[in-house]
Amino acid sequence: MGAADVVPGVSGGTIAFITGIYEELINSIKNINLDAIRLFFTGRWRSFWKHINGNFLLAVFAGIAISVLSLARLLEYLLEHQPVLIWSFFFGLVLASSYVVSRKITKWEYPKIVALVGGIGIAFYITSVTPATTTDAFWFVFIAGAMASCAMILPGISGSFILLLLGKYSFALHAVNERIIVDLLLLGSGAVIGLILFSNLLSWLLRKHHDVTIAVLVGFMIGSLNKIWPWKETLETIVVEGEARPLVEKNILPSLGSAGDRVWLALLMAVVGIALILLIELLLAKKPTVNSEA
Repeated sequence: MGAADVVPGVSGGTIAFITGIYEELINSIKNINLDAIRLFFTGRWRSFWKHINGNFLLAVFAGIAISVLSLARLLEYLLEHQPVLIWSFFFGLVLASSYVVSRKITKWEYPKIVALVGGIGIAFYITSVTPATTTDAFWFVFIAGAMASCAMILPGISGSFILLLLGKYSFALHAVNERIIVDLLLLGSGAVIGLILFSNLLSWLLRKHHDVTIAVLVGFMIGSLNKIWPWKETLETIVVEGEARPLVEKNILPSLGSAGDRVWLALLMAVVGIALILLIELLLAKKPTVNSEA
């Protein structure tokens, strides 16, 4: 999830869905509430830890933190030097994921189809919006962290891409790479509060309108393919830390006659992404699924 969230256009929520931990993750985060705070401050720490499903959350968020801190610089390098191959791999990953997640819906009825189409439209629009230039004021950095964390647990909508739209992706990446504590605390505190509030909403939707909610989330994943299409033409650039980076891009078809595009290698990377998801699905199908209802 951490590796996915570093890449603008790929969601950690997609990875949670693929690995079968999505609903347990949502329900566990939802339980960080007033009851949990009361248990903590009255010294009932064992009950607090059980209430929030602490072992599970610790494993997930420790993995995310380690991945972000260790892979941010590597993924930044790969996106700069091998963008087509990296985007091809993630394109295959998300394409196969949307198919796997859609199988959670046993019967496709009219409301679910409408929800799917709506999800596709929303994600396509969000991924087509031009990134903004925004203030670095403390309050806005906090809000950016909160909005990005909401997107982080939505399959198909990347927290990193929301940061990009808000003009804070390079800001956040620089804070991570250079270990700027104040900026990390602002982004992190906003992310925690946004994550807890949004998880409560998602938990309620999954409990009351499960299949329709899943259909919307699948639509988000399909619509996000617009953002991670490997072949793009840069229309506008922005200078970040002395380097020109793409700001506005449009999707184009690959040129089979261009050796630079390495089309067949890119297709192979997409196939690897698809195969990886199908392999994970096959392995998970052999194990019993355990969902947390706490």
